[in-house]
Amino acid sequence: MTTTTLAVLVPLLPFLGALAGLLLGRTVPGLVRPLAVLPTLAALVIAVLVAARHGGGADIDSATELTPTGSVPVELALHIDGFAALVAVLVGVVASCVQIYSTGYLRDDPRYPSYAALVSLFTSAMLLVVYSGDLMVLLVGWEIMGICSYFLVGHYWETPEARAASLKAFLVTKLGDVPFLIGLFALAVDAGSFRITTILTKVADGGLDHPTLIALLLLAGVAGKSAQFPLHTWLPDAMAGPTPVSALIHAATMVAAGVYFVARLLPVFAASSAALVVLAVMAAVTMAGSALAALAQDDIKRVLAYSTIGQLGYLTGALAVGDRGAAVFHLLSHGAFKALLFLGAGVIIHAAGTNSLAAMSRMKGLRDRVPDAFWTMTVALLALAAIPPFSGFFSKEAVLGAAEHAATGHSETAPTAAGWIVLIAGLLTALLTAAYATRLWLLAFNGRGPEAPDHGKQPLTMTAVLWVLAVPSLAFGLTVGVLPDWFDGHSLTPTLTTSVLGTGFALVGGLVTYGAWRHTTALAARHPMGAVAADAGADGGVVEAEAIATHTPAYGDVAAAHDPADPGRLLLGPLHRHAAAGFHLDAVYTAVFVRPVQAAARLVRFLDREVVDTYVRGAGTAPRWLGAAVRRAQTGNVQTYLSALLAGTVVLAVAAVLVATAGA
Repeated sequence: MTTTTLAVLVPLLPFLGALAGLLLGRTVPGLVRPLAVLPTLAALVIAVLVAARHGGGADIDSATELTPTGSVPVELALHIDGFAALVAVLVGVVASCVQIYSTGYLRDDPRYPSYAALVSLFTSAMLLVVYSGDLMVLLVGWEIMGICSYFLVGHYWETPEARAASLKAFLVTKLGDVPFLIGLFALAVDAGSFRITTILTKVADGGLDHPTLIALLLLAGVAGKSAQFPLHTWLPDAMAGPTPVSALIHAATMVAAGVYFVARLLPVFAASSAALVVLAVMAAVTMAGSALAALAQDDIKRVLAYSTIGQLGYLTGALAVGDRGAAVFHLLSHGAFKALLFLGAGVIIHAAGTNSLAAMSRMKGLRDRVPDAFWTMTVALLALAAIPPFSGFFSKEAVLGAAEHAATGHSETAPTAAGWIVLIAGLLTALLTAAYATRLWLLAFNGRGPEAPDHGKQPLTMTAVLWVLAVPSLAFGLTVGVLPDWFDGHSLTPTLTTSVLGTGFALVGGLVTYGAWRHTTALAARHPMGAVAADAGADGGVVEAEAIATHTPAYGDVAAAHDPADPGRLLLGPLHRHAAAGFHLDAVYTAVFVRPVQAAARLVRFLDREVVDTYVRGAGTAPRWLGAAVRRAQTGNVQTYLSALLAGTVVLAVAAVLVATAGA
């Protein structure tokens, strides 16, 4: 079987599994789990085989015209380079783990058949994006992922949070997709093709007429899909969906699609220095802002959501300095340890039997009750914090090294300004990342919250998956010497300067957070009423332990932790309440966009009901009144009719005489 045929099967098998699951899931329940797991596993095996045949060598290209368009053709095209081959393997690994994990996590969910089918369709759409060599076909997979995320985030549609989150995710990403679509059309017009290889050839020849405009339009869609500032607000709310869905969205699909798209078309963006600077600023704001927000969250899944936003900022930062090898390296590394973190969080939630335990301030004694989650999440958090020798250290240092390379003027494409922006923001984020990773580990596994009910041992399908993902989280960095052959050939080996700075910042962040936790824990122990007061303030605001001890006024904070031993509150100080609320971006968007649109909608409704409908009602009322008047004249009395006829005759005669007299 040819490599092209095998590559076609990779997205096709999960699609067929999704179709069969939707058709047979309700009627033949015994087939639901095999149809969910086996096609995805088969796609993974074939993706590995395709990657092995590629072997970091020549690109695999194949195309056939989909339909005549009369202008720019649309083709069913494959374009598999080193990036595509490895990202497809990542998607297959994470999707397979999610499907296996979900058989235990959602074993009693009555809507599991539709859930499993949507996850398979989600996987198929991402694999289509990864392998597609035509931008319009890529767009199909791009939009299918958006639809699937809407349904999966809203899986628990009985809850208002899930309904609102699914709608928000759909609308915010569509807001970015509109300029994205315009940018695709503009790019195709300039290049004369939707084919990726043709576009890259055109760019290399300097054939784009509007590179800055095209790049900025495309970046809007990337910001929405990959949850980058200012279109990132949907991702933390999307945690209302099932935890395995969060792992899939954050690690292997959806948010990875935007970054992967920029990596695949990086020469288009590199043709405009202005676009790279904009991308660098977007990455810097996203990295630092999301890391601060993560340090203030109490819900473990929201911490991980903001963490994903920040780590994707590293990816876009690497692309802004022109190194897509470093970006995709961190994409692969992050995909493994972030999937592990989300699935580990799912084990914690499952152990308590309720989503309420997602609040870290309510956790206690989990280290001994969920040892598999404890050890594997420890590995993943060390990788997230970029502590050597875990995988995150190598991939994050590749990004920082690329930024240093650009900042010192050694990059042929990236502006020096972009390099400095990404480097400074990246080092600051390294400190903050280690801080919130340490805080999560301390509060989740060494917390002082109330004892949660024990719901027994977790299913093997859930715990086994954690250990599978722990392997790349620990050892993927060892591929640093091999990956350049699969990418652009640029070295990914950590440099001395950024390694020392990045690791130093990370260690400082972790140690300071640990010291703050020891201080707040001791303070809470000396003032036990602090915990009572904190819980009492849950409905209107949270009272800090320091404020309780000194009887000083406390500030309200609807999204803050209830734990007086939370080091994040001490580290952030007055900034905590703003960071916990995501720096009030949702409130800003509500004031600037939502309320004006609602006011315009109310005005349109008023004009429709009170003005337009008035004319419509009037058009029917006037004839009705005239008919009523005529009906009153029809009395059926012959004498009345003759009298009216005579009166009319007299009137006509008088009128005729007057006209004749006037004429004379």
